[in-house]
Amino acid sequence: MANTYSKIYLHIVFSVLRREYLISKMHKEDLHKYITGIISKRKQKLLAINCMPDHIHILVDYKPSMPLPDLVRDIKANSSGFINKQKWVKGQFNWQEGYGVFSYSQSQKSSVIKYIQEQEKHHIRSSFKEEYLKLLKRFNVDYDERYLFDL
Repeated sequence: MANTYSKIYLHIVFSVLRREYLISKMHKEDLHKYITGIISKRKQKLLAINCMPDHIHILVDYKPSMPLPDLVRDIKANSSGFINKQKWVKGQFNWQEGYGVFSYSQSQKSSVIKYIQEQEKHHIRSSFKEEYLKLLKRFNVDYDERYLFDL
């Protein structure tokens, strides 16, 4: 639409089903490239991505032309299909249902990119569960812990 402008930075976080350690370092770069393609085809701009063995962080410059739940659904469905087609894991790979999404300002963009890039260092000190709960609390998100993780 003409004369409609936006700048929305969204940090999307979701985990592997049951938080299993299924994303190997050996396949991480290929998965990043594949997800980058999904995001680009949806006319969104990827700013940062980092897969850990049990979860993923994605920062996008989000264009509201596509509903966010559709974007996340497409990322999760297509990337899990890709992983299964590549036979990177025994059995069926699935992402956990749901996701977290957090918005940031222009002034926070570089620090969020750095945070995503430094996930390996960060997780020496804390687990994904601790990290996720911290994000939810920092952003004042109401949640029911019973539904946060499929274990």
